[in-house]
Amino acid sequence: MNFVNITQRIYLLLLFLFPILAEGQQQTSRSVHSDARFSEAVLLNQPLDGFKGIWYSNQPSSDEFVYKYSGGLGTYPSNHYPFSVYAKEVDKTFFCYGGANEEGSLIHVVSYFDHKTKKVARPVAVLDKETGDAHDNPVMSMDKEGYIWIFSTSHGVWRPSYIHKSVQPYDISEFKPIEATKLEHGKKVPLDNFSYLQMYYDPNFGFLGLFTHYEQKELRYGKKQSRIISFMTSEDGINWSEWNDIASIEEGHYQTSFYKDGKVATTFNYHPNMESGSGLNYRTNLYYLETNDFGKSWQTIQGERIALPLADIDNKALVKDYTSLGLNVYINDVNFDKDGNPVILYVTSGGYEAGPSNDPRTWNLAHWTGAEWTFSEITTSDNNYDMGSIYVEDNGTWRVIGPTEPGPQAYNTGGEMAMWTSKDEGKSWKKVKSLTSNSMKNHSYARKSVEPHPDFYAFWADGHGREPSGSSLYIATKKGKVFQLPRAMTQDLMKLKLLK
Repeated sequence: MNFVNITQRIYLLLLFLFPILAEGQQQTSRSVHSDARFSEAVLLNQPLDGFKGIWYSNQPSSDEFVYKYSGGLGTYPSNHYPFSVYAKEVDKTFFCYGGANEEGSLIHVVSYFDHKTKKVARPVAVLDKETGDAHDNPVMSMDKEGYIWIFSTSHGVWRPSYIHKSVQPYDISEFKPIEATKLEHGKKVPLDNFSYLQMYYDPNFGFLGLFTHYEQKELRYGKKQSRIISFMTSEDGINWSEWNDIASIEEGHYQTSFYKDGKVATTFNYHPNMESGSGLNYRTNLYYLETNDFGKSWQTIQGERIALPLADIDNKALVKDYTSLGLNVYINDVNFDKDGNPVILYVTSGGYEAGPSNDPRTWNLAHWTGAEWTFSEITTSDNNYDMGSIYVEDNGTWRVIGPTEPGPQAYNTGGEMAMWTSKDEGKSWKKVKSLTSNSMKNHSYARKSVEPHPDFYAFWADGHGREPSGSSLYIATKKGKVFQLPRAMTQDLMKLKLLK
């Protein structure tokens, strides 16, 4: 029996023993690495010959749409942030993404765009994550001295997570591993596993990370591996606090967050515990909490301090009850208006399966006006995992960039990218530009930078929605020009190809 067969048998056994944890990790890649569940990642620090993203699929559906979601997911998921950071000190946007080697293994890749020369740097492969699962995509942060931090996530508890730091400030050529620890019952233990990470840095406080960890919980309908959302802090990126749970309702949550001017906002849904099957495919309700003191206390939108973790479905963080409406909730992004009030972008649908039976996929906006939550609809699209970003600009314009238009693989993840704007704080919306058209592959997961520069306003990837394919990376300017990152680098710094 060869190694591939052995690892496949181990994987199948684990799927049988831990079906809930395994849900969402099926069909990760055509690579053997996706089955090497206990492999250690490999530090590379190697320049690459071009920009090539990871292709990933999840949950085969045995219909014409093939998967629940799939495609070029180098900037996936919405619960990872940020993928890019603008550094005004050097006038460069540094970015990371999930790339792939020839075997399909996930590579954590770093590069930068120089706004003075309008050139992109040859990408550097920092780490081979030894999996094909795009849930292990990296996120980036930058400290006050200009050092670049790469946080390598894991999907669940089966693979380690890692932290790497650039050897030199504002330099991508070499990264070193960080032997990070966290406090657990007052003692230092290795910090070597975290999922769905959003990482923020404040020069006065250090790092704050919001993330998910997995725990077995005894629920009404059996013992389930629940996704508990939490946060942790660190002054230096090496010594981390205790994990502090935010919510642990039934089978858990997905959270999406944002940080600006000392305030951290988190918005999340929850997975109901169901008598038949896994609740992970069913995510509903919309919740919101915020902190103004880097996690020392958390408040509701009305400013009321709240005890954590939340454990009841009906609680003071609830923004809108979608359970009673029978709708799934897929949170895309969150931002603040000019007064620091939250603006939440999310998609609702009738169910988890791909295809027209769960239409409409409605792009919604929830806005706290200072007195109440208001809700508006932006548009509709054709997949639950159509994901975009929302921008609140100094001149009062609100902008959304995302794959709202049908793509070449209809009803699969992504589509054609479009730009929408609102001049009345989200009450009404207008599509002002189609960013891509007549594409061969669907475009998906448009991400905004930390303090986005107008020339690097959105960052995403493409990929075929129904079969494994190559994946290219793209950036869009604030004005809607789209550039493809070169798949083949002929020099260390290159001008970008204008797509549109």
